[in-house]
Amino acid sequence: MTTRWTAVRVLRDRTAGRCLTAVVVSGFGTSALWLASGVWVKDLTGSDGLAALCMLAMWAPTLAGPLLGTLADRHRRRPLLVALSLFMAVLLLTLCAVDGPEELWLLYAVLFVYGAAGTVHDAAESALVAGAVDRSLLGDFNGLRMTANEGMKLLAPLAGAGLYTAYGGPGVAVLDAASFLAAALVYLSLRVREERPAPAREGGRSATAEGVRHLWADAGLRPLVLAGGVTMLCAGVSGALTYAVVEDLGHSPAYAGVLYAVQGAGSVTVGLLSGPALRRLGARRFAAYGISLLAAAVALRAVPYDPAAWACSAAVGVGLPAALIAVLTGVQQRTPGPLLGRVTATAGTLVHTPNVIGLAAGAVLVELLGHRAQLVALGVVLGVTAAVLLGQSPASADRTAARSASDASPA
Repeated sequence: MTTRWTAVRVLRDRTAGRCLTAVVVSGFGTSALWLASGVWVKDLTGSDGLAALCMLAMWAPTLAGPLLGTLADRHRRRPLLVALSLFMAVLLLTLCAVDGPEELWLLYAVLFVYGAAGTVHDAAESALVAGAVDRSLLGDFNGLRMTANEGMKLLAPLAGAGLYTAYGGPGVAVLDAASFLAAALVYLSLRVREERPAPAREGGRSATAEGVRHLWADAGLRPLVLAGGVTMLCAGVSGALTYAVVEDLGHSPAYAGVLYAVQGAGSVTVGLLSGPALRRLGARRFAAYGISLLAAAVALRAVPYDPAAWACSAAVGVGLPAALIAVLTGVQQRTPGPLLGRVTATAGTLVHTPNVIGLAAGAVLVELLGHRAQLVALGVVLGVTAAVLLGQSPASADRTAARSASDASPA
């Protein structure tokens, strides 16, 4: 596998390269704010619970993904991405007014709107890329998008922490606002032809349900998304056991940062290789192989041995993103353009909501059960999920996909 199949292949495509640039630019500011917002609240209030609410405020709007995704199908995607980026750039500047606990309501409100706008943004971007980029590049683009996001998670928090130390929360907010402004300029530079969406023939609830129906009726997408949801549920429980694993290894809690860094390196690697792998295996088998690797890695985390912990972290970094990349690429390839925004957002809700549930469940279970037994059990569940996905008949899935695409009516 050569870089010609991945980075160079995507970056030579004008639209794909510029969309990827926008992802990197805005993702840098987002990752910096995710860290700084919690630290900001902790400094102002001294409360761990109030600091944790920052993450909840940003995540909660994804529950309305099917409804929010409809907005991405009601408007042309490029102007919508420009408008959302400019809106967020202005909104983030209001955080400069937060100077004490009495203004925290403003921070939470901005973070909530941030999460809602991000859900619409992701749906619109996915639909824009699927319509403007050659279909053979979708796997490469989604893989490089994952690589970029993981790279930002490694670099941006450090920059955000330094900026917060020097200028406080408003400094990080200004950085994030600047990143959105830069992303808006990148989207403005795109040269894509988009037809004006046809007027909606159904109301909001019916239009939203149309995307859900398409996702459920497609025999190729349905098991892929369900497998993604189960995978993220197990990943959430496993993630909540991280500090128990670190303690079992005989290290301080800070050692978890080392394991996360190794996991991030694995995610960067699979992002670079996902395009060729998807073309060779298809989304279903690529996801199944990734989940199989994740199953083995999660179960072997029960072994209290440093080299094993490092290897498992790297394998988790490869296996988990493989499933997510496969789901997004499958949705883009098997969904008609007029439905793509709401189907993407619906799939995102079904896949990512279980992760939060898993984190909450893991936080409770770790106090009741030994972490080793839980890790082995999670490995078994993931292994069964991969086997079921591999056992699906690709021929029947393809027949259903063809029927769904031809029967779908424009929204």
